[in-house]
Amino acid sequence: MFSPQLLISFVAVCETLSFTRAADRVSLSQSTVSLQVKRLEDLLGQALLERSSHQVELTEEGERLLSYARRIIALNEEAHDALTGAWRDGVLRLGMPEDFAVPTVELLAAFSRQQPHLRLDVTSGLSADLHAAYKREELDLILVKQRRGQPPRAARREPLLWLDSLAYPAIERTPVSLAMFPLGGLYREELCGALDALGIRWRVGYCSGSLAALAAASAAGLGVTLLPASCRLPGHRTLGPAEGLAEITDFELALYYRDDAPALTAALAEQIAAFCRLEA
Repeated sequence: MFSPQLLISFVAVCETLSFTRAADRVSLSQSTVSLQVKRLEDLLGQALLERSSHQVELTEEGERLLSYARRIIALNEEAHDALTGAWRDGVLRLGMPEDFAVPTVELLAAFSRQQPHLRLDVTSGLSADLHAAYKREELDLILVKQRRGQPPRAARREPLLWLDSLAYPAIERTPVSLAMFPLGGLYREELCGALDALGIRWRVGYCSGSLAALAAASAAGLGVTLLPASCRLPGHRTLGPAEGLAEITDFELALYYRDDAPALTAALAEQIAAFCRLEA
């Protein structure tokens, strides 16, 4: 095992090319620094430095060790800071839907520049999974899509559209092919229920937990789907009253964080709410 103190003295000598200047840097005597480097050489059984009365030069083995030594010292400092210093507890766990993960990157980057000691752990996934993780206290702040009625911190209405392929419409097939989230996913009940109410036979033609994948699959002709208006693609055809499909208005985009949340969590929540134009 390498002693960090031996490596610190060794790196100081390598960077200053002087035992005297290295001793000043690490606040030790020159003889102590020289002894520590000698202990490293004895440990490895190889010369790390070539010494003369006028200069110090690294041997090939010394150059190889220098890279490792710097990395070991840096990792040691990182571990110390993570457990005892400014980085301790500096993690904010944020959950959000897939279609908001990329658009909010610039916002998160700006927030991180203001709080350089804070680490952001971002989880994207289905809203039901994010809400469950929040209840288990695995997430500090969540932005989710939900049926209206649950009391979030802030929310806004989430417009939905009935989408089908413009080139290969699934609504004209028998049975109608559907593209939907897995069991328990949002909009699935409304999608199936609407067709049942119209007496239209249907089948699941495509199932995915990815919002982007569902939008692309529907546009390609894999099935009728019900998604936020922001997911509409050029290859989509919008369905509606002409097909007997009523507007769905009982969904919202909602923000949650706890009453005792740290100030930084509340501050980020306010910025996300403004970005999404959520109303408290």
